[in-house]
This record gives sequence, structure tokens and C-alpha cells, in this order.
Amino acid sequence: MEDKRTETGVAAMAACYQRFDPAAYLQYNYTPPRADFERKDSIVPWKLACLHRAFTEGDVSGELLVDIGSGPTLYQVLSGCEVFNQVLLTDFLEVNREELRHWLQGEGGCSLDWTPYLQHVCKLEGRRPSAWTEKAAKLRQVITDILPIDVHRPQPLDSDVLPSDGADCLVSCFCLESVSPDLPAFTRALGHIGRLLRPGGHLLLIGALGESYYFGGPGVKIPVVPLSEAQVCASLSESGYTLIRLEVYTLPQDMRVGVDDVSGVFFVKARKD
Repeated sequence: MEDKRTETGVAAMAACYQRFDPAAYLQYNYTPPRADFERKDSIVPWKLACLHRAFTEGDVSGELLVDIGSGPTLYQVLSGCEVFNQVLLTDFLEVNREELRHWLQGEGGCSLDWTPYLQHVCKLEGRRPSAWTEKAAKLRQVITDILPIDVHRPQPLDSDVLPSDGADCLVSCFCLESVSPDLPAFTRALGHIGRLLRPGGHLLLIGALGESYYFGGPGVKIPVVPLSEAQVCASLSESGYTLIRLEVYTLPQDMRVGVDDVSGVFFVKARKD
């Protein structure tokens, strides 16, 4: 009975996403005030700083980085592309994979200009902002594919995609809690993606705290599992990860722009046992 309920919940979540609008989602979340690079308390610079730090501390390394549930965004791999020789982007929705392909192939038609993001990460790396063109070229060089994924399957990616021992690092931002019908499904999804990671490999996870919904387009209200810090930590432990660091960002009032009811964001650096 529980398995049937789970299947029904997962199917309902998949149905929610059929009207997802990448351009609207990017406008809601990746433009000012949430992406104001002049403000230290803006959410996007906070996320980029967390990722930059995690990728440059020296313990996250290897050949292959996999981004789980990329959505239509690239910011989550802008620091990782300097560490890993191969980056795989993944998403459940073809419309998101198409958005990413537009940028990767440099053919225009992108719904967001990623130049300010590239410039900001160059500054974090101690380079001049004008080096963003080099970073963009590097990113296009190391992204080797954009693949479909389903985190609710025990094997989320096709079995022949990864090396036999798995990826060296996974990064995932605002994916698992926003595609899971409940907390047990979120925890199971954490376990499923862990099967893609080699033992001792790292997981970098960014997600929403206290969020029950967000808009994936005009009138497209998508339910979210409202997580607490304690639930995130418990789910990680249950799924075979050792927590290295948890950081929390609390949204200032003017970042609460009506496209969701998120109260905070967590950043996790963890290692697979």
C-alpha cells in the first residue's frame, strides 16, 4: 500500500512539472533582487560563495562531476568546472535540457544571460571579471553531455553513463525537495543519487528550508517538501553520507518576492561513507 502511495505521489509530482516554464523560473529566481551581485546579502552571491569555497578547499577532486537536476541553470558548476575535467548536466525535463543546450552550443536563444554569473565567479577566483570569456569556454569544453535523470528510480541514470565506481562528486541544487511528494521520498532520492557516487566521493547539496511551494511558471504552483535543518541532517545520515559542513542563509524580507514561501536556504558539504 505504501509503495502504491509513493508511486502515486511521484506521478503527481511529474504531472506538476509538465507546465514548467524555464524562462519564467529564471526570471523569478535568477534576476535582482535575488541575483544582485552588488549586495552581500543577496541569495545568489551567497550560493556562489558556498560552492566556490567547497570546490577550492582541496578535498573535492577527481575526474567527473555530475550535476543532479540542473534545471535550466548553470551557476552550480561554474566553480566545479575548474576542478573536474568532465562535467555532466542532468534534468528530468526536456525543456530544461533544451535550455542548457542553447547555451552550450552558443547558438543564442537563452532565457538568461549568464555573463554576470561568470564574471562574479571569476572575481571569487581572484581573476579579473573580463576573464569570464575564458571561463565560459572552459565550461563548454568540460560539459560532455546533458542527460535525462529520474531521482526516484533506484538507478537514476542509465547504467552505462558513469564509470563502474561512480562519479567523484555530485552537486545538486533545489532538486530533491522540489520533486519529492514527502520526506521519505526525499530521503530515498538522496540514497538513489548516492549510488552514482564513488565511496569517499563528495556531495554538495543546496536546498530550500521551510518551503511548501514555488511557482514554476505563471500559475504553475509546485509543492515542495518543507525541510528543517534537522531533517536534512537525518536524511543524509540515513542515506549513507557523513556531514562535513552545513551552512544556512535566511532570506531578507525583500528577497521574499512572492514566487515561493521559502524562509531559508541550506548548503551541505558531505562525503559518501
